[in-house]
Amino acid sequence: MIENYFYWISTALLCLLYVASAVMYITKRSWVRQALADLGYPEYLVPILIAVKLLAVAAILSRVSVRLSDLAYAGVFFHLLLSASAHMNVRKASAATPAAVGLVLLISSFATQNAARDIPTSVIIWRERPRSDMNAAGDVAAIVVIRRKWPRADADASIRYDTGY
Repeated sequence: MIENYFYWISTALLCLLYVASAVMYITKRSWVRQALADLGYPEYLVPILIAVKLLAVAAILSRVSVRLSDLAYAGVFFHLLLSASAHMNVRKASAATPAAVGLVLLISSFATQNAARDIPTSVIIWRERPRSDMNAAGDVAAIVVIRRKWPRADADASIRYDTGY
């Protein structure tokens, strides 16, 4: 039950951040163009970013297709990551705060979406710490497991990646 609330609060705040950003891009167009130019980006990205931000919010909230929703989460993740990186590269680390907050909201929304939605995402990411995978120092190696659930119940494949720590 708490995961359900956590999902909807983080998703609502993330979507509010993106809608507010798109509205700001529309209402303060000249200021946004100058800010993007200061970061080294061309001004023709403004209408593209407006459309992509609004479409990402629509895909995440409506969840018409789980794959489309997962793609929207991935796009928002890379947008926020690159936004924070662009601000840090021009030595404006304080301007990267909204992107950092957005990343936290995005990760919490994506991690709790299966508890709140009727149709779970097809990619589940979690960590296992098996006792048999001890290295020479006695530390337990973390293994990230990516598991895809196929449409058929009998076709379930797991891929394991050793993260090395």
